[in-house]
Amino acid sequence: MSNIDEQTLADMLNAPATRQKAFRILVDQYGEKLYWHIRHIVLVHDDANDVLQNVFLKTWNALDNFRHDCKLSTWLYRIAINESLDFMRKKQHANSTFCSESDTPGVANMLMADEYFDGDDAQALLQETIATLPEVQRKVFCMKYYDNMKYSEMSQVLGTSEGALKASYHLAVKKITEFFKSRD
Repeated sequence: MSNIDEQTLADMLNAPATRQKAFRILVDQYGEKLYWHIRHIVLVHDDANDVLQNVFLKTWNALDNFRHDCKLSTWLYRIAINESLDFMRKKQHANSTFCSESDTPGVANMLMADEYFDGDDAQALLQETIATLPEVQRKVFCMKYYDNMKYSEMSQVLGTSEGALKASYHLAVKKITEFFKSRD
């Protein structure tokens, strides 16, 4: 199925007669991009699939609330980020409730054990370092580094000024660089 421009897709989603077809197109067009965006936040394949499913459920249920004051993709990314962060908060709360810190494996070890992770040790360590960043820096770093998103788009998704986003990205890169320098 060929890609349909965002405005046409948004119009199709608004029309009751084409809503279901348009939603299938939306899932086809944005599913993989959103999966990888979510995966960089939640890290584990199965968790990313679960969050992605929730994103599409929330999207379907909120179609009547889409205000068209931003791009469809911006709205989808906002839902994906919120769902991913909610998932991580719940997971962190569950881990702190049921496990001690010493029982919880590091992110790098967890990724290396994930059958769907096809990276090397350096990529696993990068993910572990990203996981230690404050939430805002982590979001900004992932959006810029993995999704190559422009600051203007990030500003719409996150509701933050471009200057603040640039500062967050710079701090995240600095912390990641320092982490890898300390391991040499």
